[in-house]
Amino acid sequence: MKATQNPPTTGTVTTADPLRMAALYLRRHGWHQGTYYTPNTDPVTPPACAAGAVAIACAGHPVESFSHLDPNIYADYLAALAVFVDYLDTHEPLFYIDEDGYLIDEHISPFSWNDDPGRTAEQVITALETAADEWDSLHTTGGENR
Repeated sequence: MKATQNPPTTGTVTTADPLRMAALYLRRHGWHQGTYYTPNTDPVTPPACAAGAVAIACAGHPVESFSHLDPNIYADYLAALAVFVDYLDTHEPLFYIDEDGYLIDEHISPFSWNDDPGRTAEQVITALETAADEWDSLHTTGGENR
C-alpha cells in the first residue's frame, strides 16, 4: 500500500467502543465527581465523570445539553450508558433499607455510583472497560458482530 492510500476500514463501531473510549479519556484527562465536567478547566478536554466521558466519546466534545445533539449521537450515548447501567446493576448492586425497615433494591444510576465519596478513578475506568468487554463477549464472535 502506498503512503497516500487510505487504510481499509473493516471494523464496525459497537456499543462497547464508546465505553472504552470513555475509559481512555478519563485516563488521559482526569476523572471528576459532582457534575459532568470539572468547571473552570480546559473547555476542550476537561476532567469528566463516567457519563460525561461517555458523552465526549460519542460526540467528540464536551456536551452540556443533549437536546442539541444529533439524534444518532444521542442514541449512541443512551445505548452505551444503558450497557454501563446494566453492568453496574449486575456487578455493583445497591441495596437500601427504608425508614420502615423494608429492603429496596435500587436500579443503579451511573451518576450516583460515580459520585459515591468512596469511588476512585481507577474503579470507574475499570468498570467502563469491563462493561465494554462484557458487551463484546455477549454480542460478538471473533471480533465480528453476531
